[in-house]
Amino acid sequence: MNIQNTLYSILDLALVSQGNTLQETFNGALKLAQHAESFGYTRYWLAEHHNSSNIGSSATSILIGYVAQGTKTLRIGSGGIMLPNHSPLIVAEQFGTLASLYPNRIDLGLGRAPGTDRETAQAIRSDFMQAAQSFPKELEKIQTYFSKENATAKVRATVAEGVDVPIYILGSSTDSAHLAAEKGLPYAFASHFATTHLWNAIDIYRREFQPSNDLKQPYVIAGVNIIIADTDEEAERLSTSLIRMIVGIFTGKRDYVQPPTAMTDEFKQIMQNPQVNQMLKYSFIGSKATVKAQVKEFLEQTKADELIAVTNIYDVEDRIRSYKLFAEIMKEL
Repeated sequence: MNIQNTLYSILDLALVSQGNTLQETFNGALKLAQHAESFGYTRYWLAEHHNSSNIGSSATSILIGYVAQGTKTLRIGSGGIMLPNHSPLIVAEQFGTLASLYPNRIDLGLGRAPGTDRETAQAIRSDFMQAAQSFPKELEKIQTYFSKENATAKVRATVAEGVDVPIYILGSSTDSAHLAAEKGLPYAFASHFATTHLWNAIDIYRREFQPSNDLKQPYVIAGVNIIIADTDEEAERLSTSLIRMIVGIFTGKRDYVQPPTAMTDEFKQIMQNPQVNQMLKYSFIGSKATVKAQVKEFLEQTKADELIAVTNIYDVEDRIRSYKLFAEIMKEL
């Protein structure tokens, strides 16, 4: 594989930073997407999460429409819609509508996790566990609703029939790799936080891949955490907001994204915690030169077709700057 041909994209959570309103957060997401378009990014995906004060992408399909309206060529999509939370019919109708409004620009990434805690998952859908176990069948339903052949069925998603919405399987374990391979669909692995199964998952996917009408060859998207600044020290300082977010996940004390502070010995010790260290294994933090070497090595090892970058830091201007430098790296490799 020639890493010069590797596409690069953004996975966003519409992070809510301390002191910012939701309107400012959503405007910031749009501003980021607009800059990403000018930087040469392929797609901008939003992830569905619920009951988390620092994440604003709960109503994912609505936010996708808002960002698509404010951009022109960038592909906009879900990374992903957590299918067990939803009726496949409603998802097909929502994304069929989006793709009719913004033709050839909408992606539908699907995952089976709840994107929240157990109590909230139950509040969203009381039969969540059953729906999660039925993920392959629910996926087939969505594919059926998008097909022209469903026009004669009793139950139809009329606004989705024949509409071009590429489907991506998202995963953080090997289960999703088997499914994506069986269905002949592109596969996006959440290696920006679920690092343990990356190698097994992409190996299974590539070995078991069955060509389909959607895809003739395996297509792997790998998630990476990217924080780039003018110096290694500045990038480390910006990363303290991410470290606080991770600590909040492990302690159950989630809060708005906090402003960065100096990289102290305490933060360095947290980074060396086995759980934190494993979770952030594919986090490339530093100057452009530092991150360029790390990204090059990662691409040579994974042979990923596309990288989807996650930059969970406090200030939108710092995020835009980081994504600009990452785009420069990808063009130079």
